[in-house]
Amino acid sequence: MVLQRGGENVFDDLAFDPVESANLRLRSDLMVALRKRLDSLRVTQVEAARLLAVSQPRISDLMRGKIDRFSIDMLVLMLGRAGVAVRLALSST
Repeated sequence: MVLQRGGENVFDDLAFDPVESANLRLRSDLMVALRKRLDSLRVTQVEAARLLAVSQPRISDLMRGKIDRFSIDMLVLMLGRAGVAVRLALSST
């Protein structure tokens, strides 16, 4: 077996369409930021659900990395409720 170093975006490495890859990368980054924020708050899943105005199973999905269950809009909303300001930087490809 030959191992090869991946690129900057794992979704590109997995041969996703470039547009879908960018979407997945952004959602992944937002999910990681939200998980880190919740960890820093030291809240239980039930407390996190209350804070973010979602159900506890949604928090479980977040903690398990179920990226397909979260839109960018929902993640930005949840981050805002957790006290995190989200800023977006754009660049041409």
